[in-house]
This record gives sequence, structure tokens and C-alpha cells, in this order.
Amino acid sequence: MHQAKVFITRRLPTDLAQLREVATIEVWEERQPPPYEVLLEKVKTIDGLLCLLTDRIDKQLIEAATCLKVISQMAVGYDNIDIPTATAKKIPVGHTPGVLTDATADFTWALLMAAARRVVEADRFTRAGLWQTWEPDLLLGPNITGATLGIVGLGRIGQAVARRAKGFEMRVLYTSKQRCQAELEKSLGVEFVSFEGLLQESDFVTIHTPLSDDTYHFFSYRQFEMMKHSAILINTARGGVINQDALYQALLQGQIAGAAIDVTDPEPIPTDSLLLTLDNLIIAPHIGSASQQTREKMANMAIANLIAGLKGERLPYCVNHPS
Repeated sequence: MHQAKVFITRRLPTDLAQLREVATIEVWEERQPPPYEVLLEKVKTIDGLLCLLTDRIDKQLIEAATCLKVISQMAVGYDNIDIPTATAKKIPVGHTPGVLTDATADFTWALLMAAARRVVEADRFTRAGLWQTWEPDLLLGPNITGATLGIVGLGRIGQAVARRAKGFEMRVLYTSKQRCQAELEKSLGVEFVSFEGLLQESDFVTIHTPLSDDTYHFFSYRQFEMMKHSAILINTARGGVINQDALYQALLQGQIAGAAIDVTDPEPIPTDSLLLTLDNLIIAPHIGSASQQTREKMANMAIANLIAGLKGERLPYCVNHPS
């Protein structure tokens, strides 16, 4: 009987024993993603692929796969995968939705509070030996309690962020492709406004929209010009939603007061990026879902998708459901 072959593009934070019962496994052990050429060669002989957002699973790669039965991604998003080509080849694509909602919402608040209260600047200041005495005007930041929070995209994560805002007695605005039902608005305590209105009124703006043709560079020069000079921008969604040249100019020229981002375009951010020279910007290395429990659950969901696909069963969390 044919033993299924699986390639996993990175070490996973979970036990692979269940997967080993149904497949021969090869794991890419390096910290860096496997080069595209390596992936291109691997897909020619494998039955299952477990990949990450950092892997380019494009048309050329999918068409090179002669016996691939399933693609399972350990992530909610899947903009790195050519879904139409996979569907045309009747290859189901799995992902891991829902699991990272609370972890990402928590981290959104970590970034928001760190940016508002200038925690990273304060740490650098202290380590540099500059703390000489208590000063009335040292590293001042805006109040969070009672401020106005603008949420761009009120999906699962956006809703979780809104629920946390209640504890800070904030006015919460949101904008989205479609307005939510009145019952949900009431339970979350949010107000629906236009995108322009949200930018003009919010003290903090947090992005929770997927990356698409419509949202690419959704935040650019014009949008930053509409924001308050005192505003702080948070992004835990996708780097491509922000035009980073425009963000640099906005922060440098004081069009907005600060920003904190967990995602960049590209990733990792180039070491010569001008964004790295700014004191009023916090940059994290895409760790919004990086709680131990969340990452383990994501890995287990990805494995469950992979096993189902290898067995010819419906994936528990499937993107495309090819017939």
C-alpha cells in the first residue's frame, strides 16, 4: 500500500505522532523558509503539503505537483496560495480560522498601549542611562481611557478588540464593507461610520481587514492627511494594507503621532528600511498570534486538515471545497 508523503515547511509547536501514523514526514528544519526552488522540487513527489504564509504557493508550483492531494496552511489568511489553480486541480486548501482571534486582539491592545504610553522609547531611554530624575514632561503620551477608537474591519478580531475597549470606556467607531446587524452593534457598543469619518474622528485607528486588491495600500498619503495629528495607528492585519513610504512620511512629518505594526511589506522588513530609524514607530516581527496555546492549536488544526485531505475526506477548515 502506498505510504503518503508529506512535506512540512517549518518545525511545528506540536507533536506529529498522529500524522506519522498516516504518512512519511519530511520537515524543513531551517529557521528561514525553504527556497522556492526547493518547494518546486518537493511538490513533484508529495501527497500533502503543510505550509505557512511565508511560502509562495503559486500557479507554477501547484501545476508542478503530480500527486498532491491537499495543501494545508497554518494560518488564517491564504493570499500566498493560488486558490483558483488549486481548485482547478481539485486540490483542497485548508487554513486555521478563528483560533487566533483572542491572541491577536490581545496583542493589538499590547501594541496600542505600548505606543500610547511610549513603552519601547522608555525602555531604550532607561537602558541608555538617561534616566536621571522624575520629570513632569518626560515621555508624555495620550490617555487611552475615554478616547475614540476606530476599527477598520469588524470581523472576529475587530469584534474582540471592540469588546476589550469597553473596559477603557472608549467611544468605538467602525467601518467595514457591510454594516453589522443592529444587535451586534449594540452588544459591542460600536458606531458605524464612513472610512473618512473614522479617520477624522479617531484617536487610535486599528486595522483588521484582509489583504485584497481593494485593501492594498488602503492607508496611503491621503488617508494619513485625514487623521488627527495626535492619532496613533495600529496594524496587526497585513503589511500591504499600508503604503509604507506614506507611513514613513506621516510619522516623520508629524501628520500622525505614532504607529505600532506587527506586519510589514515585505516580511521581514529590510534592514535598510527608513521605518527602522523612527522613534515613534513600534515594529514587531509578526507575532500577533504568538501565544503558546494559540500556535499549538493552529498547528493541530493544520494537521487535521492535512490528514483529512490525505484520506480523501472533507477538510474541517477548507478554503475552496473543490468538487
